[in-house]
Amino acid sequence: MISSKDGKRSIYIDSENKDEILEYIRQDNRHRKKFKFISEIILDGHRNTEVYDKEDINKKCKDVTAMKFFKGQENDRIYCKEIKSNTGTHVVVTSILHERKKSDDLSSKEIAIIKKIGGYDYEI
Repeated sequence: MISSKDGKRSIYIDSENKDEILEYIRQDNRHRKKFKFISEIILDGHRNTEVYDKEDINKKCKDVTAMKFFKGQENDRIYCKEIKSNTGTHVVVTSILHERKKSDDLSSKEIAIIKKIGGYDYEI
């Protein structure tokens, strides 16, 4: 877990997928730098849809977002769910890694991942 300096925003990792997500982030300096860059944007409360954006395909999935790694290249994603903690902290839970997104549009595979995460109910 990492938190903003003011404690109002945090990033957590899904316990079931943490090994895969952490391995992806830690695999080389390029991945670490990109994750740090995206995390800082989230924790600072900024919006940059080029690297982090909502995947709002229906009402059930309105809190699903994606960290976008290397658009135009590998085009990897870490799909996330945004929730509020009991204390009011804005929490982004990194949920599922999806490598090599193949097109600009969402494929049936990506839609299935987004719907799956939309149904998650995390406890912090």
